[in-house]
Amino acid sequence: MNLTLPAHSLLPNWLLILTVVLAFSACQDQVESTYTYETTYPVSIKTSTFRAMNVGQTEPRTINKTGKIYIFGNYLFISEPNEGIHVIDNTDPSAPRNLLFLEIPGTADLAINDNILYADSYIDLLSFDISNPFNIKLIDREEDVFRNHYSAIETGEFTIWKDTVLTSEKPFRPWNGPFFFEADVLSFANNSDGGNYGQGGSMARFTLANGHLYAVDEQDLRLFDISEKENPEFVKQIQLGWGIETIYPFKDKLFIGSTTGMHIYDISAPASPEQLSVYAHITSCDPVVANDDYAFVTLRSGNFCQQGVNLLEVLDISNPSQPNLLKSYPMQNPHGLGLSGENLFVCEGQFGLKSFKVNDVMKIDENQMEHLKNLNAIDLIPGPKSLIVIGNNVICQYDYSTPSKLVKLSCMEIEKQELY
Repeated sequence: MNLTLPAHSLLPNWLLILTVVLAFSACQDQVESTYTYETTYPVSIKTSTFRAMNVGQTEPRTINKTGKIYIFGNYLFISEPNEGIHVIDNTDPSAPRNLLFLEIPGTADLAINDNILYADSYIDLLSFDISNPFNIKLIDREEDVFRNHYSAIETGEFTIWKDTVLTSEKPFRPWNGPFFFEADVLSFANNSDGGNYGQGGSMARFTLANGHLYAVDEQDLRLFDISEKENPEFVKQIQLGWGIETIYPFKDKLFIGSTTGMHIYDISAPASPEQLSVYAHITSCDPVVANDDYAFVTLRSGNFCQQGVNLLEVLDISNPSQPNLLKSYPMQNPHGLGLSGENLFVCEGQFGLKSFKVNDVMKIDENQMEHLKNLNAIDLIPGPKSLIVIGNNVICQYDYSTPSKLVKLSCMEIEKQELY
């Protein structure tokens, strides 16, 4: 792969892990501190080189890092950011089986419609025929449709940001430049138009609704017409503002989470989304799920959300043009969440998984059903067979037929990849 490192200074990401190592000298009473943190650096890729990279099905491989999880039929599709998608046979949730790996350079998000899988590949949108999971075929490439992350495409190259680990004798100071967010995890399917869509979770940047694929990045909403599902067509790009993070469809609405609030769009005319309202809150990471009457929003501190708070907010959306905050509930560090009827499941990161009855939204804190503490939980999918929970190092499935008492069916360990 023809990669070159531009002659820029390092562009550190303000997601960091800071450790202090104290070294004591035998001759002096001095204390030396070494600071280690994760950062990113820019790498330029020629467009021609990128499009010549291998794309397609290979043998199954170990899952090193999780991005999205998506359910379609009896299969789980687990994305490994920038590398590809693992295909898992989940016919029996108590014994999931790793089938194959789909190599897709620069991928982060996916969605599935009638055996057509859509995935981003850096600046392009790829379509795969997955009707035979043992013979997946690339059938379409829409070029240059995801451009906000990348620069200088017109010159025949673009820039990506690679993870690395640096050490320094001085403490890290957050960089005040632009922010480059990696997608977190997943989308809940809306098949009100009769489409055979898959199912994901609350932290998606891709989702399907009403014959269209909707994709968000940090600033924009992009629309693709998938009425001819094998040949998606880019329709338009809508500017949303800074800090967009997630997208969640419910019936004829899109709920778009950002670091500063929640946007509600009417998609009853699917090619012409109309903004109904924007609910603003303190800067904080923000996935959202909704039903007919209420939107449930988690706000968390840490990572990109260092100025944030840790709350579950409940909004009255009976009038989606005027969402109204009803109540906020303190949480520990909430991430993704999912609704199943009147049951709400909330991922608390390193603090586990919580479940609540929400038939009375003014007394959610009084109606906690369970708290699984020995689990790292980032996002989840209340699926038709199981509740699927994804963490930094594990993907677990639970029988939730009795929502107040989750029964573990299986867990898949993630071998976290070392940075370099």
